[in-house]
Amino acid sequence: MKQLWHNCHAATMVGGKYSIIEDAAVLTDGERISWIGPRAELPAHDAQRSHDLDGAWLTPGLIDCHTHLVFGGDRSAEFEMRLEGASYAEIAAAGGGIASTVRATREASEDDLLSSAVRRARPLLADGVTVLEIKSGYGLDLTSERKMLRVARRLGEVLPVTVRTTCLSAHALPPEYAGRADDYIDLICSEILPALAAEGLVDAVDAFCEHLAFSPAQVDRVFKAAKALGLPVKLHAEQLSSLHGSSLAARYQALSADHLEYMTEEDAIAMAAAGTVAVLLPGAFFVLRETQLPPMDALRKHGVAIALASDLNPGTSPALSLRLMLNMGCTAFRLTPEEALAGVTLYAARALGLEADHGSLEAGKLADFVAWDIQRPAELAYWLGGDLPKRIIRHAEEITCG
Repeated sequence: MKQLWHNCHAATMVGGKYSIIEDAAVLTDGERISWIGPRAELPAHDAQRSHDLDGAWLTPGLIDCHTHLVFGGDRSAEFEMRLEGASYAEIAAAGGGIASTVRATREASEDDLLSSAVRRARPLLADGVTVLEIKSGYGLDLTSERKMLRVARRLGEVLPVTVRTTCLSAHALPPEYAGRADDYIDLICSEILPALAAEGLVDAVDAFCEHLAFSPAQVDRVFKAAKALGLPVKLHAEQLSSLHGSSLAARYQALSADHLEYMTEEDAIAMAAAGTVAVLLPGAFFVLRETQLPPMDALRKHGVAIALASDLNPGTSPALSLRLMLNMGCTAFRLTPEEALAGVTLYAARALGLEADHGSLEAGKLADFVAWDIQRPAELAYWLGGDLPKRIIRHAEEITCG
């Protein structure tokens, strides 16, 4: 169906800027935008339906490009422990952290995991999210990793959202491999990745490169296996220390390197040359009460694209609002509202390899946009929480996310 959307303004986010069109109009043909521009320049058309947007501001649909949304159990007790002084590493050493979620996830049925994932996804969708990335990494064996990725795929079938799946088997060392990290990496490379890729469950491969997870040499082996399977890579890097994992990711032309509090200017130069997106995760920074800021000046100086994401996970970022991350990206990491919005639209799409179809309002891209009842785009980063009035359009159809 051909449709006209008018009486609106548009922050198109073309080029990573607001790229505003005042008094805009949008023509859609089927699921895609066929034309967008000033209403005064609207070409002759045969739209079958017309939508008056009552002066709203259009933005691309928001994209959450880093989540761990599928998991079993609850870790609110660890939140209390952390506030009482326990560190991330101390909690992990005591059998908490990722290990506790692994136990709960392995024990949960696929239907139970789907039910809890739907409950967590709905607030994100109601916030204007039309694309979600979901990682595995709480199963840590073939059966449980498969279960998680199947749930992620099913989530995209039962909810109006595009889901990209990422295999994060190299997230932590499973208990049955204690003291045998290289053997576990062997398992990932020889069995887990090939099987899950063959089943069509994997869009990208991720790893956690950190002193309490896996070394750069071990991550390098995972990346080689991923590339042999034709899968793009991503990396958790430089969250707690500097191991130059982001430079390693850049050598593999990774879609993104994420966290990055301890990255160096050398890492930023490597990422810029490779086109690797820097995904900043202010939710984890806030919950862990970190003080080491990502090197924003170096990222800007060298032209590294900056994305923002919720990092929704049970331990360090139980964040159910991507829009809240806009404010936190501005207040904690000193992003401008324009940079923050680009970080959850155009550059988030790039971090998932989806820039051809998502992330900006341009002819030829999918008609995923949000019509916000606001006075200016900066309000999206300004308001803390709440439910801003909006209309969410995905693939040129208005959706509800109750």
